Amino acid sequence: MLRQKPQLNFWQIWNMCFGFLGIQFGFALQNANVSRIFQTLGADIDDIPILWIAAPLTGLIVQPIIGYLSDNTWNSLGRRRPYFLYGAIAASLAIVVMPNSPALWVAAGALWIMDASINITMEPFRAFVGDMLPDEQHAKGFAFQSFFIGIASVIASALPWLLTNVLDVSNTAASGEIADSVRYSFYFGAAMFISAVLWTVYSTKEYSPEQLAAFEQAKQQSKQAAPASKPRSLKQYTIGAIGCVVIGIALSIAIYTNELAKELYLIAGGFVVFSLIQGIVALMLQNNKTNNGLFAIVSDLFAMPLQMKQLAVTQFFSWFALFAMWIYTTSAVTSFHYQSSDTSSQAYNNGADWVGMLFASYNGFAAIAAIFIPFIAAKVGMKKCHMINLCCGGFGLISFIFIDDPSWLLLPMVGVGIAWASILSMPYALLSNVLPAHKMGVYMGIFNFFIVLPQLLAASILGPLVRYIFEQQTIYALVLGGISMIIAGFSVLLVKIND
Repeated sequence: MLRQKPQLNFWQIWNMCFGFLGIQFGFALQNANVSRIFQTLGADIDDIPILWIAAPLTGLIVQPIIGYLSDNTWNSLGRRRPYFLYGAIAASLAIVVMPNSPALWVAAGALWIMDASINITMEPFRAFVGDMLPDEQHAKGFAFQSFFIGIASVIASALPWLLTNVLDVSNTAASGEIADSVRYSFYFGAAMFISAVLWTVYSTKEYSPEQLAAFEQAKQQSKQAAPASKPRSLKQYTIGAIGCVVIGIALSIAIYTNELAKELYLIAGGFVVFSLIQGIVALMLQNNKTNNGLFAIVSDLFAMPLQMKQLAVTQFFSWFALFAMWIYTTSAVTSFHYQSSDTSSQAYNNGADWVGMLFASYNGFAAIAAIFIPFIAAKVGMKKCHMINLCCGGFGLISFIFIDDPSWLLLPMVGVGIAWASILSMPYALLSNVLPAHKMGVYMGIFNFFIVLPQLLAASILGPLVRYIFEQQTIYALVLGGISMIIAGFSVLLVKIND
């Protein structure tokens, strides 16, 4: 039996990462078009963040559970591939339903299903790199994923504009109806999603649990193992979970009585749901003598490595900025640069199509940046490289407010693209070598907490900010996102990882 993971060649890495092309088709269509769909179906500007809450909340719950389950799965399809396949089937169906929603509540429900399914497919892909590649190829594996993310995002984000301007598909429709250019884009995206994931499922074979255990044993023998953290007792976890529930319920009742902060009810509700899950798992699926079952997720959450906690701060501010950009770029550009908020007008739909092109451009720039980032990181270190890249994105978002001609918005998207490429690769490259191989899936899922929590916060506070502070001028939400990304950039310098 092999004692060390062999290095994979170009096409082997290509095949194992190709499924990310399909996954990102789904995410890119969602990011560029869901706010447009919500507005078309009658959503108010300041209600859009709350409708988007499905994305972070499903990620918060689904990803760590799927990570844990995939760590402990082995069947005829393998360890991670069953989740790739079944998640892709469900996600593709939801992508088809979304642009055919007859009412706002149907579209909101479709977003919940679509995002949960995409998360089921995506989370094991992060751990897949750790499973299949030796340490020295981790950065290359994540770079391949970033490349496919960039390519898929360019095509998917640009699809409505291309269909309208190249194939003459209408980008307008009667009030309350989704334009054909958007619907056909989603159909194409669903086909790409399932096809790309199937390619990875049937072209890549996984190592068995016995092989992975042997690889890990050989790795540990080659270096001095770090002392394990002392696990907390069941009683401590249960008390903590119940305390979170009580605080969450009290906070929910208090803020729901205040019209100004009503949106914060959903964020408190999210924490209550998660705390209840922790408590139920602790009480029903675990005892204080073993560390098996889903309760292990809670244990791992409290025992995560120091470097993971420090990177969490960077992730928090980075993804707050991204979420602000995704949910408010359409309304900001259509109202600020195209001077229209009428979803049935030609000006609004031209602006919404241009947003798709802007999203395509930043993803294209990200694909290019992904090629150069490893070389820059080798020169200045990964932490400084990530800081510079995030600051480029932050200044790019802030510059939206200083640009009048929408065609010039391509310029700040260069900075956003650089930041996006870095966000998709640098934190995982920094983290992957300090995580134990047998818990790679669950820790990658837990790391996702610090992606979804800032999105939950953004979904809660951006609506009131836009309504009461920014006076319905959503362009200021992008400025706030830019400031947040710059903070993220400087916070990465505090991470104690030798890069």
